[in-house]
Amino acid sequence: MAELTEKRFKYGKPNRSKLLLFGFLQTETGYQYEKTLPDSGLRLVVRVDARGGVASEMIDPSLDEPCTLHLAEGAAGSFVREIKSRYEETLAEIAQKCFDPDVFESRQAKELIGYVRNAHGDELEFLWKRFPDNAVWRRKDTGKWYGALLTVSRAKLGMGREEAVEIVDLRIPPAELDALIDHKRYFPGYHMNKKRWVTIVLDGSVPLEEICRRLEESYRLAVKT
Repeated sequence: MAELTEKRFKYGKPNRSKLLLFGFLQTETGYQYEKTLPDSGLRLVVRVDARGGVASEMIDPSLDEPCTLHLAEGAAGSFVREIKSRYEETLAEIAQKCFDPDVFESRQAKELIGYVRNAHGDELEFLWKRFPDNAVWRRKDTGKWYGALLTVSRAKLGMGREEAVEIVDLRIPPAELDALIDHKRYFPGYHMNKKRWVTIVLDGSVPLEEICRRLEESYRLAVKT
């Protein structure tokens, strides 16, 4: 039986062209990749279904049966360690090369990602392995950030509840900051210079058109000084 491996791909969305380029073959239910692991001769099979779910299994071709050595908790020995290592390396490579980041769930976050892609050709950069739901946009010419998408609890913004919410941090002219901050729709920059950044909660309280306008202003401000 195939091992479900969704956790490894939790923050990713399969990219069809990347899957095919990597060596996946399209099937009736999705995509399938097979690889014979060096030395052991075991065959690794990875399947990606139409919804983006991922499952894998190791096959012993001599018996034509599943092999579960790589899943045994207490198993030891160089042979088992080698199998586990090859298995993990291959899945990690697939996650990196065949899946696009798909962390943010709110409608406004997705719309903002699309807007930036179309307006500036920029993609989010996920810089922190410990915080996979934090990412930034930076200008190509200056290398400076002009926006950050983050997932935080409302409590950290002073909104009381511990409910998680997606936010965007944007640069803003210091002279405009005090008049804008209302602690309802606009907040001091979260984890940013609070004299030069503002935080907007992506829950619909601020219209997307206004957020995009402020993002363009932030882009202009992200110049070398």
